[in-house]
Amino acid sequence: MKKVLFSLILGFFCIGGFAQESSKYHQKVKTIDSTVEALYDVISGPKGQQRDWDFFRYLFHPEAKLVIAGKQEDSTYNSRYITIEEYIESASKWMYENGFYEKELHKVTERFGPIAHVFSSYESFRTAADKTPFMRGINSIQLMYTGDRWMVMNIYFTQETEENPIPEKYLPSRSE
Repeated sequence: MKKVLFSLILGFFCIGGFAQESSKYHQKVKTIDSTVEALYDVISGPKGQQRDWDFFRYLFHPEAKLVIAGKQEDSTYNSRYITIEEYIESASKWMYENGFYEKELHKVTERFGPIAHVFSSYESFRTAADKTPFMRGINSIQLMYTGDRWMVMNIYFTQETEENPIPEKYLPSRSE
């Protein structure tokens, strides 16, 4: 009986700790826009600053993938699938050593019930003060509404190139 009671108490405190951790992030995933904004914010920061990788993980479904599409040397396109943990492992050191800011230029959102798709064009900078991006591209972000929050299911993205510029419809209008 003591073991059962101990297990219940331990479980209560573990769940309580998880709820506290989640609650500090929860307001940032209440809408599609706030979730996408949080996605850009969590990976952006100056050289020498660690990113909040726990928050980054919180944004995603546990089975989410990042899919990188790019042109190969033979002029064909290919894609590479990576997990959230693989992204953290490969990007965290580079972001820490170099600084990285990704800013959304424009987005087009489509929603049907609990699923949403956001085509989000972006610019990447090394510092917050940079005026000229070193890279631009489009993130195709799929999200799911759980009934309580939005969760990123996958991000499929590619960089802009001379041969493949971002189409006007995915750039800010002159009035924005």
